[in-house]
Formats: sequence, structure tokens, C-alpha cells
Amino acid sequence: MVQSMRETERKYEVPSPADTSWLPELERVDGVAEVVDRGPEELDAVYYDTDDLRLSGSSAVLRRRTGGTDAGWHLKLPLSGDSREEISSALTDTVPAALLDLTRSRTRGAELTPVVRIRSTRQVRHLVDADGTTRAELCVDSVRAESLRADGRHAAWNELEVELAEDADPAILDAVEKKLRKKGIARAHSPSKLVRALDETVTTPAGASERSVRPDPEQAGAQVLAYVREQIGALTALDPAVRRNRPDSVHKMRVACRRLRSCLRSYRSVLDHEATDAIRGELKWLAGELGAERDHEVLMERLSGEIEALPDELVLGPVAARLRVWNVVESTESHLRTLEALGSRRYLDLLDSLAALVEKPPLRAKAAKDAEKVMAKAVLKEYGRLAARMTDALELSPGPERDVALHEARKAAKKVRYAAEVARPALGKPAKSLGKRVKSVQQVLGDHQDSVVARDAVRDLAVAAQTAGEAGFTWGLLYGTEQARAENRERELPSVWELASAPGPREKLGG
Repeated sequence: MVQSMRETERKYEVPSPADTSWLPELERVDGVAEVVDRGPEELDAVYYDTDDLRLSGSSAVLRRRTGGTDAGWHLKLPLSGDSREEISSALTDTVPAALLDLTRSRTRGAELTPVVRIRSTRQVRHLVDADGTTRAELCVDSVRAESLRADGRHAAWNELEVELAEDADPAILDAVEKKLRKKGIARAHSPSKLVRALDETVTTPAGASERSVRPDPEQAGAQVLAYVREQIGALTALDPAVRRNRPDSVHKMRVACRRLRSCLRSYRSVLDHEATDAIRGELKWLAGELGAERDHEVLMERLSGEIEALPDELVLGPVAARLRVWNVVESTESHLRTLEALGSRRYLDLLDSLAALVEKPPLRAKAAKDAEKVMAKAVLKEYGRLAARMTDALELSPGPERDVALHEARKAAKKVRYAAEVARPALGKPAKSLGKRVKSVQQVLGDHQDSVVARDAVRDLAVAAQTAGEAGFTWGLLYGTEQARAENRERELPSVWELASAPGPREKLGG
């Protein structure tokens, strides 16, 4: 069993653990009544990584630690600012399977082996308020690091950690830092003990020093690659949350897949499509596997909201109960499908392909061209496809054929938005404004498509209810509500499209 907590801390350089001349200053921090000595601890931690240090390269840490109050396995994943998520598991001889799974998007299945041993003699103190509640923990560490590789180098240093207590106001960290600065104590250069230990004891493994291609920042290639790296980073970071079924994580990971896929399609003039088409195909596969779970989340939220909004006299039969049972079955099956995809060799191969894409990008001649011209052309090309699909869809009569055409237009609208996202650093406000206009069209089309999907689900639920001898009135009411909602969206669409396609940002891009 694993446990998770948010860790927020800052690290500082201290010349000697014996020098505590700065401690009295901390009793003057607002809200701190006393600095309480909690005594010494001896900590011994072995850090694990791949041969080419993929975990530390993505700011993640995996260690097996003995001593102190939290002996066990710890996986630390980066959050924003000074925070990390720490996921802990009981002390065992080998890496717990649950933690191993949470590292896979970063290790891409490569073996984890011990790389560094870090031993610390720690002096612990608590900053407590007038009620005796701990607001922050101070740890002065005398650190000894040893490489566990063939070179076997050693390093030693001293440092101070200030960790925010649970539910404490983060402002206390700023107040403590202000007092420390007055005493000449500065922030540590390394974000963690592991990073410093690797810098000082580990010889860079073969291949790790190879730099990925970094074109001129003003060139189209640099800006496309920056976006690709950002989305790969998002996909990688979201993997552990998806595995643990965290709220909205599947949606965000699916969006990262779509953004990547769309970028590789829209900017084929920058990245050779012969090298990226296979990756786009695999991203489509992954988004599809995630889609079952995400689509069910959207559908459940939509239907449960509609049932809750109905007056009691219009809810006939065990409607809510049937919906809950359906939700449990469908959500369980769709999450298992997600986990199966993330546990597959195919997924790891995709991650390897994405890593290779940014390490040795297949840049075409236009990658070296001015970003503004290349990217404006790509955005306008996607806009042209959207306009053609909108024209085709609006000319059709209401019905299944038009539903399909509107769904295709919705996908085209997303591609325009994502292409504009990539281009925003180069094109600025016009790209942002165009993306905003197109988003309004996408939202109308999205609600229409959700209604199409919802009606299919309501029909299936109604059939199941009827088979069980339950009243079908409410399900028919829900079906009619969804049909009316779709018709309203279809009536609204022409005016929304007219506003989105009016002269404005598109013309400023050169269209």
C-alpha cells in the first residue's frame, strides 16, 4: 500500500552544522513562538535510477531510506514551485511494484539500479506557534554521498532544509528565508541532495551528454520543438496520476496526446512527416484508449446533472440507481482499459519514439526559416480546412449525416486552436485571438456531439430499464432533452461561426 503527501521545502547552504548563530532570528518570525529541538537522526538512503539517469533528468527521485521517522521507499514527483508529491511505501528489499509502475513514463521500462548512497546526520528542530502547533520543520544535515558505480567517488557538504508543516501558511517560508538572508545564508544551488550528489560523484553515463538539437530561437524549428517538448513533458508527468485515477488526469493526458498529434500534422513543413506519421498513429491509438474513460466521465457528469435537475415528480422508477450501477460497470472497464494501455510495450515504444523525436528531430528546410512566416502559413492552412468543413456541414439537412459532418468540423476546429497555440510565441495576439474565436465554435460543436453520444447511451439505458420492468418515462424525457439541446446548438451554430470567421485575427496572419 502506498501513501501520498505534498512536500513543500526549501534548501539552503550552511557552512557548519555547529554554527547555529542564525537560530535566534527565527524566533522573531511572525507567528513563531519557539524553536523546539527534536534531537538528532541518522538517515541512510540509496537512490535508484536508470543507467542514463532518466528519473533525475525528469526531476523525479526514487530512494530506499532507513532511519528517521519515515523509513521506507519514497518516490518524489515534481509539482509547482517548491513543492513535490512524495509517494511512500513500506520498507522492502526490492522496489515496490506500485512505485515501479509510477516511474514507467519516465524510465520507459529501463532497469532501475542503485546509483548513489547518501547518509545524513540530521539535527531536527520545529518552529511552533503559541498553541504548540508546528508550522515548519528545520533540518540541518551533514551529508556524505557515495557513488555506487564503478568510479566510487565521494562528496560531503552541509545544508539546511526548511519544510512547511501540513496545513501551514506557505508565507512562513518567505518569512524564514528573509531572516536567513540577513544572516548570510543563501539558497542551495542544487534543488535536491540527489542532484548535488550526482553532480559531484557520478560520471556522466555514455550517451547522456549528447545534447538534443536546439535551433535558433527565432526559427520555426525551435518554436515547434519547444511546444513538442512541453506536451511530451505533460504526457509523461500525467502518467502517474492517470494510473491512480486522479480527477481530470485522463482528460489532460488525452489532450496532451491530441496537441502533440495535431502539432506534428500542422507543422509537417518543419518536421518531416515520413518520420512523424508513425508517431502520430501511435498517439491516435493512445488517445483512443484514454478516450473510453474520458468520454464516460463526461457522459456520467452530463446525465447525472440532468437527472438531479428534474423535479421529483418527473423521476419515475430507480433512474438514479440504474445510472450509478451503469457508471460503476463502465468506469471500471474503461479504467482497466487505460491501465492495460499504459502497461503495454506499445506505450513504452511510443515514449521511446517521442524521446528520440526531440533528441534528434527530423528537421526540414523550413525549420531554419523565420518562425512568423512559416507558422502563419500553417495556421491559415488549418483554418482553411475548418472553413471547408463548416460550409459542408451547414449545407446538410439535420440528421445522422449532418451529425457526422459537424463532428468532423469540431475536430478541424481543435486543429486550428492547437496550431495557433504552437504559433503564439511567434505570432502573438493575432494567434491568441484566432484561437479564442475558434474555441467558441468548438464549444458549440462539442456540446452538439456530446448530445449525440448521450442520446445513444440514454437509449441503451432505457432498453435495459424496460427489460427489467421499470418505467421508461424519465429516460424518454432525458432523450427529448438531449435532442432539443442538439437542435438549439444547430440553430446557434451559424451565428457563432459568422462571428468567428469575420475579418479580424485571421487577416492579421495574412489570410
